[in-house]
This record gives sequence, structure tokens and C-alpha cells, in this order.
Amino acid sequence: MTAPVRVPASTLRTLRFGREVHLDHYGGGRLPFAVLGGQGLRQRFVELAGAHAGTAFEAIDASGGYASACLGAGSEVARQALDRAVREVGYATDELESLERARLLYRLFGPDGLWADHFPTGQYHASGRNSGSEGMELALRLLLESRVDSRTLRPTGTGRGRDLILAFEGAWHGWTGGVTPLLNRGYHRAGLPRLSPDGPGGVTVEFLPFGTIDLVESYCADKGDRLLGVVVEPVQGDAGILLPPRGYLRRLAELCRTHGALLVADEVLTFAKTGRFFAMSDEQGPVPTDVTVVGKSIGMGVLSTSMVMARRTLTVRGSGAVATSDLRPLTCAVVHDGLSHIVHTGLLARSADLGRHLAQRLQRELVEEFPDLYRQTRGTGVIHGVELTERAAARLADLRVDILRAGVYVEFMAGAGRRSGGLRYVFPTMRVAPPLIATTADVDEIVGRVAEGSRVFGKGAP
Repeated sequence: MTAPVRVPASTLRTLRFGREVHLDHYGGGRLPFAVLGGQGLRQRFVELAGAHAGTAFEAIDASGGYASACLGAGSEVARQALDRAVREVGYATDELESLERARLLYRLFGPDGLWADHFPTGQYHASGRNSGSEGMELALRLLLESRVDSRTLRPTGTGRGRDLILAFEGAWHGWTGGVTPLLNRGYHRAGLPRLSPDGPGGVTVEFLPFGTIDLVESYCADKGDRLLGVVVEPVQGDAGILLPPRGYLRRLAELCRTHGALLVADEVLTFAKTGRFFAMSDEQGPVPTDVTVVGKSIGMGVLSTSMVMARRTLTVRGSGAVATSDLRPLTCAVVHDGLSHIVHTGLLARSADLGRHLAQRLQRELVEEFPDLYRQTRGTGVIHGVELTERAAARLADLRVDILRAGVYVEFMAGAGRRSGGLRYVFPTMRVAPPLIATTADVDEIVGRVAEGSRVFGKGAP
């Protein structure tokens, strides 16, 4: 870890001004730090307040910027893709075809496409949006409009009576008004637009605990004829990196197919993080979905974008999905070149091995060494969670600061909290999700620094 240095007073004033003007999304709970720049996994931080104000230091980024910067900071691959796109590919709306867009879609969905195993050629179409939340809004629109004729907007025979959507407790599908009804958290839904259960277009969202297939089977047996769709994260992220039991996702797909419901997979977080592109997979291969949404890493850390893949039978009314951000040529160039690099360098396969090593280190050096702070570690590939104890959760803000001062930046998920079905309370969870370019040495350093910050926190905690 490099020695700390002081930033000029003018830089500190500028950073503080920016902090005051930037809308605070955290109710006053933002970290008192700023980022000056970075390369790879290494970021330059500076403290903004207190006795250490103006002190700059290096820290390892184990978050990937909300798990989106899969190639780290300053990626030469991303730089060259942006340069090529600005110089060569032009711009085109979704009303016109683009050579760069067609090139990407053929690379992904053509006969030998990267994703043709999940989305067989000729059976799916794709669209792009600005963010994962917007991608999930389009997925929800596809569900709702599957019940009506796209020209007359009148209910079709197969859509009549389909007025239920099943989602899962603890899930996170985005913060925009259109998708907050999919969250079983009153705090995030209060006062915002909601789906109406009334009238011929009415729909109600109901919730079950994640990972309990017997409850889903009972639900389908009781209400399957009314079920329009099921929306699921293959690994629940904000709930604390909760992995489903073996066979759960495939059985979920089977139940949807049996009862005529549509399955929507929210892979915004999990895309390219579980040792493969899609977490909707098991030992038998891809788990079929009707709609899949990917985001975060698909933008390679330089663009905020998402993609929605849906069966061709699912569409929306004329002009009903027009978007300025729908697979613009520049976006397609970055996605194409970034995915090609990931494949060529074998980063996905390597991340699976790295994940096993990370899991062992987290268990041994955090959960076992600090049982008063950490109760369990869960994860796969480059997405892992270390659940806090009640004691640590009560002083989460202090823990975050101590870990960052020890030289590593990690994010914390809300946790699933209290769940139905007799499932235990899930406390806030530290998310360790480094970029795909992380090495074994990086992982060792990340865990070591988190342990050091935990020791400092433990000495001061009541």
C-alpha cells in the first residue's frame, strides 16, 4: 500500500462543492471519500472530512462500480472500442439498421453465436436500454402486452384471466417507478406508481420466499391458471448474494411452461459473474427463459446500458418500445469488442477458479477469524457475499470506513431481512465482486485488507 499524500486545498474545495451539489441518494449516509482516478483494480481515494481530510491513498476496488466495471479502470480494450466507434461507426436510431448493431447481434445470436445456446437462432429478438432498471421495465411491458393484440390492444384468448405476476421476497429489480411493484419492500413502493389490479388490464404482483420450490409448486397448483409470469434473479443480489438450491431454477422454468406462464430472468447483476455469461444455467446446460435482461458488466464499465432478449412471439404495440438508447452503434461497438476480449482471454473460465479460491479465503480469514462480525459467506465466480452479524450491522457505517482506510473498497447489500416460510433473518451483506481481470494475488490482497479493517473495527466496536 503506497504512502498517503495530501491533495491541494483547491482540489479538496472542488470535491466538497461537487458533493454538496450532487443529489444525495443515501439520506445523509454517503461515505466521506472521493475517487481521484484509477487503473485496473487500483483506485486513488481522498478523505473529505474529519482529521484526515485531504489525505489521499490507494485502495483496491472490490466492487467494480456497482459490479459493472468488469474490465477494471482504464481498460485499453474499452478505450480502443470507444475510439473505433467514434471514428468509424456513425449513429443510427432503432428505425434504421446499423452495420455495427448487426455485427454484434450476429456475433451473439447467429448460428454459432456466443449466446445461441441460451437464445437459439431465429427464436429470440433483442433490444437495448440505458440501464438494468429500464431493461426490466421493458421486460414487464412484454409480459403485460402478451395478453393483448398489439394492434387493437384487446385481450387475446390466451391472455384472458392472466392477472398475477409472481416475484420473490428480497429481490431487487431496479428503482424506477415502473419496476418498484416487483419489490416486496413497502419503503421503496410507497407513493410511487403501482400496477392496478382493476379492469381488464389489471395485474397484481404476489411474493414468495426465494429458493423454496415447494411453495412455488403449491402456488402454481392453486393459481397457475391466472399466472402471467414469474420474475426471478438467478442469484439474489441485494438480498445478500443468495444462491438457489440445486435444481431450483430448472424446476421454476418447468412450472412456468406447464402452467402457461412467462419466465423473466433478471441477470442485470449476475451477467458474466458466475463463471459463465448467464447464471440461468445448471449441470444440464442453459435454463430456458422467455425474457432475459442483462446489464452492468455488459457496458464494460464505460457505458451504462442493458440488453433485453425475448422470444419473438413477445412484442409491444407499434412505437411502444422506441428508445434513443436502443443498441446505438457506439454501444454495440463497446459490447462487441469487450465480449470478444473476455472470450479470447478466457476470463469467464478463470473467474470460476478464482471464485473457489475467494470463497475459501473469505471463510477462513473473515467468517472464522471474526465470528462476532461475520456469520456466513456465499457466492460463486466473482460475486460473493459475507453476511454481517447483528452486532456488525448495527455499526455498518463505521465498518465501511475502517475497511476502506485499510485499502479496499467493498459495497454492502441491504440483506433480505425477515422472510416468510420460516426462513431466517438475513442481515446486510458485504458484496465482494471484483472485476473479471482480478488475479489470485488481487483476491488475496482484498481479503487481507478487509481482515485488517475488521480488526481495527473490532478494537473500537462496543
